[in-house]
Amino acid sequence: ENANVPCTPGYHGDEQSLEILIEESKKIGFPVMLKAVMGGGGKGMRMVEKESELEENILACQREAQASFGDSRILIEKFLRKPRHVELQVFADSFG
Repeated sequence: ENANVPCTPGYHGDEQSLEILIEESKKIGFPVMLKAVMGGGGKGMRMVEKESELEENILACQREAQASFGDSRILIEKFLRKPRHVELQVFADSFG
């Protein structure tokens, strides 16, 4: 985001109260994808189509994240139905 590269709209903030997560989801617009911050392998992921489904899915996602990864934090992203993307992973050691 800081490099002006187009990114999927989302919330990756430290504030994890239910109220903030609901507010941020509304700002992003539905559908949204809830993801465990420490997640992997599809664990702790939930797609939410509408606001009425949000609270129960946030709480379930947080429980699953805590049970699976020992960390209940989640992030929220706009769910894209037909995405096209390029994904890069950057690895470095003490030599760069």
